[in-house]
Amino acid sequence: MLKRLLTLGGLASFAILAAACGEDPVSPPPPPPPPDPVRVALIDTVRLLADQRNLDPVPGSGPVRPELVKLGRALLFDRELSGNRNIACSTCHLPSFATTDGKSLSVGEGGAGLGPSRTHPGGVFIPRNAPALFNMHLQTQFFWDGRVEDLDDGSIRTPAGTQVTPAMEAIFEFGAISALGMFPVTSRDEMRGELGEPGNELGAVADGDFQGIWSALMDRLGAFTAYRTLFEAAYPGTAFDDMTFAHASNAMAGFMISELAFVDTPWDRFLVGNDDELSDAQLRGAKSFMTIRCMRCHETDAFDDRDGEFHNVATPQLGPGKGDGPGGVDDFGREGVTGDPAERRMFKTPTMRNVELTSPYGHAGQFATLESIVEHYDEIDERLRDYDVTQVEAALRATLLDNFDDILVTRDTILLTIEFDEAGRDDLVAFLESLTDEAARTLTGIAPATVPSGLPIDN
Repeated sequence: MLKRLLTLGGLASFAILAAACGEDPVSPPPPPPPPDPVRVALIDTVRLLADQRNLDPVPGSGPVRPELVKLGRALLFDRELSGNRNIACSTCHLPSFATTDGKSLSVGEGGAGLGPSRTHPGGVFIPRNAPALFNMHLQTQFFWDGRVEDLDDGSIRTPAGTQVTPAMEAIFEFGAISALGMFPVTSRDEMRGELGEPGNELGAVADGDFQGIWSALMDRLGAFTAYRTLFEAAYPGTAFDDMTFAHASNAMAGFMISELAFVDTPWDRFLVGNDDELSDAQLRGAKSFMTIRCMRCHETDAFDDRDGEFHNVATPQLGPGKGDGPGGVDDFGREGVTGDPAERRMFKTPTMRNVELTSPYGHAGQFATLESIVEHYDEIDERLRDYDVTQVEAALRATLLDNFDDILVTRDTILLTIEFDEAGRDDLVAFLESLTDEAARTLTGIAPATVPSGLPIDN
């Protein structure tokens, strides 16, 4: 009987029957609320601004052969690459800290502990903040001063000059990033250690002899049958004894490109038409980001510098420095690469992708939070002079240089008219948080279970 009523009378008949049986009639769902005209206008404005700036979702990294990834993963996490076998590349690029170490300035060779609690018995710090390793496939310049970079003519610039031979450069499958891993291993403070340390043949090689250091590293790796097998699987047809450290560095690049590309963010999903991905605060922040000169430097889809330019953004100087200025405790940034005094204290424009996860910020890790680095750009000259040094660890506070006037000599003038209030800061931070891929928050499975040397793994 019920089936016949539904067939004949549809919903109205069912409602009559339900009422007769003592049940409440079925009501149609309420209509959706009308769109908020303020939000609609904001969405339209942000979309227009993004279109005017040619912003698109960033692409993924593309496939990398698994054998190369497997080799690169082992190398990145193996302490065998350090002179005293006590530090790996991963020690300063920990998966548990979003491929950074959570410190303003890293503690390298000879340190103890991991992450923010890592210390050195002699109080030694690396001069610059350890940058994250996310989305390397989108970048062409590496290190804060860009000393490893792709050049317009297709060649690669590195600190080793002609010691990176044409045969080595031919191994690089991914551009300048393939050369990235060749240089932390040559730094005494970062990984190599000092002359005269027992069992440290890397430390005995003369400074500047890059070929000697790389050759000694390959001798070390070649002592492990497992490494020989990994290398020859990653480079079919080439015997391990015919390889150089360029093969190792290229493999580490392959691992980073394959496993650390995180580009699925609310912002990207908004760009392809999903209006609900961004909150009102994130929309307001996006509008501000695109209109108050942030994009004069962060102008690409990855929000770094399209033209490979470097900028002095009036950040204070602290830490041991790079041997520049009185006492050798200053850091002249890009000038150290190009020799051009006009580029003094200019540094690379970092990508904003996943920036929420990678504190502290600045070339020397001067800013503890995303709020503090964003706030720095509000009336920037005054912010520099009022810098709060208590946001860095106590061991670094006394190293802050009182050289603010010198910093402002080459400060980028496009920053001078930027002003915003606390609410504007919060909106900008909210927008930057929309550039986070949720998968980047927990990097489980990135580290190998073991490495061929059998040494401990920093994760």
